[in-house]
Amino acid sequence: MKHPDPSHSGEFDHGRHERLADDHDAGARDEADESADERLERNWTEILQELRVTQTGTQILTGFLLTLAFQQRFTDLTPEQVDIYLVLVIVAGLTTALGLAPVSLHRTLFRQGAKAQIVRIGDIILKATLVGVALVLTGTVLLIFDVVLGLVPALIASGGTLAITILMWVLLPALVRPRRKRS
Repeated sequence: MKHPDPSHSGEFDHGRHERLADDHDAGARDEADESADERLERNWTEILQELRVTQTGTQILTGFLLTLAFQQRFTDLTPEQVDIYLVLVIVAGLTTALGLAPVSLHRTLFRQGAKAQIVRIGDIILKATLVGVALVLTGTVLLIFDVVLGLVPALIASGGTLAITILMWVLLPALVRPRRKRS
């Protein structure tokens, strides 16, 4: 039995590029050969991994926002900044709830033959969670820049943050998406 090379990360193979290309091709064949149940299980595992990544970012931003109200300078915020802050806390809370929803859904429907529905709904919830993360991220930049530098720099910085987020999360995947061959 051939043991995998422990230095091989699966992404960069230090000079053995041909093997990586072959591995990638084999992975594509494996996906084509998998059963519907295997595909659902793989898709569910991928959704869970993506949720783990988004939850970390959401937790950090939410924790940051929750501590702001207890800072001495919080009383210096304008009424508009307080409104932005409160909206951000609500969006962060809802985003956190969205990020946990697929786990609750899975737990509730566990072993009830609903894996296809769990994966489909989990995918939708994950996309909604990403929208929430983008809003909290952009809004947090808006609030911080508004407090530190004023409204105009805040609008520029948050607009730039939103533009880069859309570029990286929406346009980049659209540009690198493999084109389907016509039959």
